[in-house]
Amino acid sequence: MAQRSRSAPRFAALLVLLLPLQALAYNQDRVATDDAGRPLRIAGSVVVVEPDIELTEVTAGGLNEPRREWSDAARRLFPEAMGRVLAQGGQDRKPDFEVRDDLPPRSRLGQVIRLNEAVAMSIAVYTRRGSHLATKDRRLDWTLGPGVGELRDATGADYALFTYVRDSYASEGRAAMRVLGFLAGAAMGGVVDIGGGQQMGVATLVDLRTGQVVWFNLMSNQTGDLRDPEGAAKSARQMLTGLPL
Repeated sequence: MAQRSRSAPRFAALLVLLLPLQALAYNQDRVATDDAGRPLRIAGSVVVVEPDIELTEVTAGGLNEPRREWSDAARRLFPEAMGRVLAQGGQDRKPDFEVRDDLPPRSRLGQVIRLNEAVAMSIAVYTRRGSHLATKDRRLDWTLGPGVGELRDATGADYALFTYVRDSYASEGRAAMRVLGFLAGAAMGGVVDIGGGQQMGVATLVDLRTGQVVWFNLMSNQTGDLRDPEGAAKSARQMLTGLPL
């Protein structure tokens, strides 16, 4: 069942913090390491937690207006595409976990999902060059704690794959405004780009036995499109770049 976005305000804030990334296709994947410094490999079953996805249209004035029909299509196509990527790796999978719209935020499962969101956003912000925490190096050394056992009990999986995606598309009015901006910039001898659509996603793979975040990826580009199968497949492959299968 398609669900409404669970984290729009926080994810929107992240987009503002990471705005410099929007000028280019960007991928930042990290894998946790063992005590010897070797990248960890997945050993066990994986459950895909229902992705948190919202698609919007950028108006001429620069506002992002949610488009439910686009979001509903993406919430169907994107998990299917991720499933095909995981199948290619031969990974043992549990049935996808659907997050109920009426799941109480203060319930144990609700707290696990919200905690992962907060940790994922923290990793995205604080492992960037020049922005990492003084108490952490740029290694992937983050955990959700033992509370993730609640999700393991609910799914029977050893790992949970969480994904958050925001995808926006320029309206005809916005596209026209961008053209005018380029023309104005050229007339003044410079470049003016007021921006159009943008796709950004964050993914984490969490070990449900320990709470450790074993893999993380941040993707950003201006060409992704989750509204059709081909675009969803391309975005799923990019989102799962570096997943330690």
